[in-house]
Amino acid sequence: MGQIHTPESPDLAHSAHALGDDAQRVAHEASGATRDALRSPWFSALARLGYAAKGLVYIIIGWLALMTAVSAGGQTTDPQGAITTVYQHPFGKALLFIIFVGFVGYALWQFARAAFNPDGEGDARKDTVRRIGYAVVGVTYLGFAVAALRLALQHVAPKGSNASTQDWTARLLSAPFGVFLVVLLGLIVLGVAVGLFYEAWKLRFERAFPLGQMNEIERKLTRYTGRYGIGALGAIFVIIGLFLIDAAVKHNPQQARGLAGALATLAAQPFGPWLLGLVALGLIAYGVYGWVEARYRRITV
Repeated sequence: MGQIHTPESPDLAHSAHALGDDAQRVAHEASGATRDALRSPWFSALARLGYAAKGLVYIIIGWLALMTAVSAGGQTTDPQGAITTVYQHPFGKALLFIIFVGFVGYALWQFARAAFNPDGEGDARKDTVRRIGYAVVGVTYLGFAVAALRLALQHVAPKGSNASTQDWTARLLSAPFGVFLVVLLGLIVLGVAVGLFYEAWKLRFERAFPLGQMNEIERKLTRYTGRYGIGALGAIFVIIGLFLIDAAVKHNPQQARGLAGALATLAAQPFGPWLLGLVALGLIAYGVYGWVEARYRRITV
């Protein structure tokens, strides 16, 4: 028996087409409303507070590392350790609330960049990688924000970057193809390091600033702190990436290192105090660059 073909009802086809148009219109209106919110002064202020909070944290990390390098106390630490350091000082709890709000603002700005890619160059593959990177940074800083809030309200010190990195490495190693996954993660981190070096060397970060509206001192401050700070961050990522690969090869998650561990590794090398001092100054420069971003960077979607 042959198949019986029932022609589609014109009314159903029209309804489906209308529903599709309505869905597109609603999505377009929602996107427009989101952009309007992200272009508001309050969102710009929140994102700028985020850059300032990030800058403060990296200045603390760099300063503590510098004190270690010159044997004047200090410690090799990370954003979690810097948050704890803030908490231990007078008015620390009030500062933690400010850092919490700032980190939330910074995370939201990164999510906005992931969604709308305002710095896109038209290369689909590169733009996709860039969007993923923004989203990862957003999630990371939301984690830092939660850690700051828990410390302020519940007096619970956050877990350091070494412990977190080793925990995640252990989970990946216990998964199917775990060694491959950790090696891949290490290679991705090394790729990020290369990207940071390239950005610093080619001064690509300057495209986010209205250089024509800045005076000579402001332009030089942006250039020198950005180049030195981003380069120092790249050096840290090289160490973290290499230790991840080493952890995979040795199947030992304890070999993995976070930011604090990377700084401690530098200190343990021949000429370690000099190496640590150079990177510490770079992290301080990166913190100052964060303040420059808070003041001058374009916040547009």
